[in-house]
Amino acid sequence: MNIGIYIYENAEVLDFSGPFEVFSTASRLSKIDKLSRVFLVAENEHPVIARGGYSINPHHDFNNHPRIDVLVVVGGIHVEELKKPNVLSWVARVSKEAEIVASVCTGAFILAEVGLISGMRVTTHWEDIEDLRNSYPDLTVIEHQRWVDEGKYVTSGGISAGIDMSLHLVSRLTNLELAERTARQMEFDWKKNS
Repeated sequence: MNIGIYIYENAEVLDFSGPFEVFSTASRLSKIDKLSRVFLVAENEHPVIARGGYSINPHHDFNNHPRIDVLVVVGGIHVEELKKPNVLSWVARVSKEAEIVASVCTGAFILAEVGLISGMRVTTHWEDIEDLRNSYPDLTVIEHQRWVDEGKYVTSGGISAGIDMSLHLVSRLTNLELAERTARQMEFDWKKNS
């Protein structure tokens, strides 16, 4: 199973590094090796400067990544991403083939802009709840919930909530025991809200 995490300029660092740690740790702990490969994807192959000036090298770009079974779209300063036809068409294309499409924080805006989560229950960072509601009135935006699972599409609140959501996805893709072992290995207090 390939888990691709989409990163971009001014992405929130924990939005991508938290899920990356969860999935890579779960893969390491798993005896069945179901979570086989976790990688970062960017629009092009150049280093990405995330929030706070954190420089990160993506593993792949839009033109050279392997098939993505689970796509995670992270948040951060996302407004420019909403204006990029190349980004929106890539997210739409990859989402058609993916088993699960998830967002962390304001990554939900990208999924909404593509039309992937229309009419669904979703969440985002508490600070962006009203903006998401106003920008996409067809969404039912849930407050005070770490993540919302709508089957193929899963959205999470901001920053550290992406870790909780990723542990939830590990439990869905494998089992609860592996998710709990992963949280324990990470010394993370997993909040199971859904």
